[in-house]
Amino acid sequence: MTEEDCSGRVPTERNSPVGDPVVRADLRDGEQPALQFDPDDPESIDTAAELVGSFAETVSDEADHLVMLRGAAACAVLVRGTGSYRGATERAGEHVTVSFIRTWARVHDLPQAVRRHVATGDIAPSTAKHIARVQGTARLHLAWAVIDHDLTVREVRDVVGDIRDGRSVEGALEQRGYSLGELTVTLPPEEYCLLRREASLDGQRPGEEIAELFQKS
Repeated sequence: MTEEDCSGRVPTERNSPVGDPVVRADLRDGEQPALQFDPDDPESIDTAAELVGSFAETVSDEADHLVMLRGAAACAVLVRGTGSYRGATERAGEHVTVSFIRTWARVHDLPQAVRRHVATGDIAPSTAKHIARVQGTARLHLAWAVIDHDLTVREVRDVVGDIRDGRSVEGALEQRGYSLGELTVTLPPEEYCLLRREASLDGQRPGEEIAELFQKS
């Protein structure tokens, strides 16, 4: 079993070094290679400070998702390198606020399983900002619900508000007509037949059969 398996054992925070870029598929035409920052390297911190300053001036919800991930990494490294949000804002420039750096540093601190979907465009960076506001497995559940149900940024923001008010992520989603854990999968015919057969013999629904396989793994 890998280090990122099963509820209760799934990392809900970043477990790779701060400043490391998210692993992603081959670059598309025109894409720049991912940048890597080192919070212990003064030159890298200088580069991060410059990037955060320009990022704060140009960021928008329509900006390229990889550009925004790069900016998020720079924010996180600047905080780590200077030791505080206040120190990070002072290095980045007067126009950069503590709130801005905190918001994007939290995105960089999301677990890799979530950041991969931001890097590929499955989760918009503006949506990731709200996902990063919740803690624990709720952030994972919300991230997967975003993908499975194509939630809008406004819906995610409202769900996060409910979670922070004490409601469960499952309850907040159900209130809006979405079921946590519901997704559509496509199987090859042979595997589909096997799943249906095993579920029938075990007196279970296919979803229960799949869940049991994960519990045994």
